[in-house]
Amino acid sequence: MAKDSPIQFKGTTLKIIQTQLRATDPATLHAALAELTGNSPDFFENELSVLDFSNAEALPATVDWVSIVKLLRGSGLNAIATRGLPEALAIAAADAGLPAVSADALGRSRPKSEATPDPVPIQPSAPEIPPAPAQQAAPPAAPQAATRTVTLDKPLRSGQQFYARGSDLIVTAMISAGAEVIADGNIHIYAPLRGRALAGASGDKTARIFTTCMEAELVSVAGLYRTFEAGVPAELARQPTTISLLEDNGDHRLTVAPLALR
Repeated sequence: MAKDSPIQFKGTTLKIIQTQLRATDPATLHAALAELTGNSPDFFENELSVLDFSNAEALPATVDWVSIVKLLRGSGLNAIATRGLPEALAIAAADAGLPAVSADALGRSRPKSEATPDPVPIQPSAPEIPPAPAQQAAPPAAPQAATRTVTLDKPLRSGQQFYARGSDLIVTAMISAGAEVIADGNIHIYAPLRGRALAGASGDKTARIFTTCMEAELVSVAGLYRTFEAGVPAELARQPTTISLLEDNGDHRLTVAPLALR
């Protein structure tokens, strides 16, 4: 192809968020998105997304794709494709500008030399139980394994995300503004937290966030969040801080408090 051709193609690496949807009703999705992000217009910072319906139990015959795309765009998330749809819905989505992609397209491995932490959710491995001798009765079921802990020891730059699924997360490097760490359990950050931290992502209301230097843009526990658009309060700024949920008359509220380390 000539260098002066009006069209050229080059390979690139894009950060794409896999958005798992179990419903297609715009009102239902709006409520769920509000609980997680507050429908903040810049929560996702204009990131790209594939809408994954592979875990949806039941889907209607028709879907208002225009409304779903508009809803997600309202939080800064740009839907570009779908996966896991029945053929008829996949065709309709493609007609609306959302072509279908395969699971392989989202699961390509990255080069080992790349510094970006792998955002693929981490699955805790099951403990191995040795077989019982034939002459003995079967042993009682093994107790549930303790929550696994994942360690992130590299700085997370703006636009990057790290998710520890089914685990606690320990971070020993800075989380830059615009970066995001997520864990189903607790999050311990022994470095400046300047981006977003979401603990208890699967709904664990006992999860907590700890940081030795509080400069966050947003913190969340089990879907309850607080933003710091005007900056972190002076008494907490760059100080050790803990974030947790407190129960108040049956309801939960997010608390952000100083953490005494001495």
